[in-house]
Amino acid sequence: MAMELTFKEELKKYANAESCPVRNVLNRIGDKWSILVILLLGDLNVLRFNELHRSIGTISQKMLTVTLKTLETDGLVKRTIYPQVPPKVEYELTERGHSLLPIIQDLVCWAKDNMDEIKELRGKNMDE
Repeated sequence: MAMELTFKEELKKYANAESCPVRNVLNRIGDKWSILVILLLGDLNVLRFNELHRSIGTISQKMLTVTLKTLETDGLVKRTIYPQVPPKVEYELTERGHSLLPIIQDLVCWAKDNMDEIKELRGKNMDE
């Protein structure tokens, strides 16, 4: 009985997005673009805004700006401004961003390994 109560207590920590570390972080990086930006910066080290924009292709400039600001606020991306004309701004992963990279890369591997079967199962479920 005591073990069951402990398990129920453990589950309670996931109920509130603000106090649950997993939900809190996933709310920030689980959008359509953040993981892609982190992967690109992990692969290419330092990129300027337009290089990121071209690399992603389908993201709007406004959404890329919002994504980069969010990642910067959470300490995952560092923004460096060079005082020149025209201004030069570069983005790179911080130490915290680099520490998240292997986890995201594991997710990418898992997705590659399972995507065919997931697509197949999605197709079956749509037919039912």
